Amino acid sequence: MLAEKVEQMMEWSSRRSVIRMNGDKFRRFVKAPPRNYSVIVMFTALQPQRQCSVCRQANEEYQVLANSWRYSSAFSNKLFFTVVDYDEGADVFQQLNMNSAPTFMHFPAKGKPKRADTFDLQRIGFASEQLAKWIADRTDVQIRVFRPPNYSGTIALALLVSLVGGLLYLRRNNLEFIYNKTGWAMAALCVVFAMTSGQMWNHIRGPPYAHKNPQNGQVSYIHGSSQAQFVAESHIILLLNILSHKASLCTMDLSHCLVNEVNRNNPLTSYRSKHHYYYLYILLTKT
Repeated sequence: MLAEKVEQMMEWSSRRSVIRMNGDKFRRFVKAPPRNYSVIVMFTALQPQRQCSVCRQANEEYQVLANSWRYSSAFSNKLFFTVVDYDEGADVFQQLNMNSAPTFMHFPAKGKPKRADTFDLQRIGFASEQLAKWIADRTDVQIRVFRPPNYSGTIALALLVSLVGGLLYLRRNNLEFIYNKTGWAMAALCVVFAMTSGQMWNHIRGPPYAHKNPQNGQVSYIHGSSQAQFVAESHIILLLNILSHKASLCTMDLSHCLVNEVNRNNPLTSYRSKHHYYYLYILLTKT
């Protein structure tokens, strides 16, 4: 019976890297003994009516990881990648008391899954490299992630270089704008605001834009953990940084106006009024 199960899993794996399972297949090939292979299961909800954008993004990373394992030289019958969709295996979700998706679980070859066999999606994210590291910790199987070539970045860089080169060529007789300190300062501020708001973290971890609760449909733009964030959260921080910078500029302008008022040779300005101006100036600058 074990040989038949392994042969069937290998046949399915030869057709597609991620094996789709319903309730019966899950109980027979994942839960029921005997089994001498480990199984990684992604519990998800990919149907359009579920409106789970996180599930689609996690599924893309999961497919990249499974393909990297399937087409590597180290591929064997010791590890298989499977997926259980809620609309095809709702009984499995009920059996495991699972009420959220996506969720990644490791079912070891021997024994029952432990707490560490559930991937910490909220804290680590669902990038293929993070999943591969977690699988290596649980199964000792090393998977080198191979991503399909993506030329969008190269095309965008070529367009940017072409745009800048064309602009410089059209204004080759008047290049004074290159020495415009205000323009360079604004560009530097944009980079600083983008980096301090977490855009680099988004680029590395690939978090979802927001999270929609599948039970009540409530959309969360702020992540509940201090170890992660949503893309919308970084946009909110970026907007707050811009507003705070604008407020500081207005404060500085007001402070300079107060100083000019104090220093102006105005006989109507009394000694007490000058002290009031100075106190207000110190308060604004410290704020």
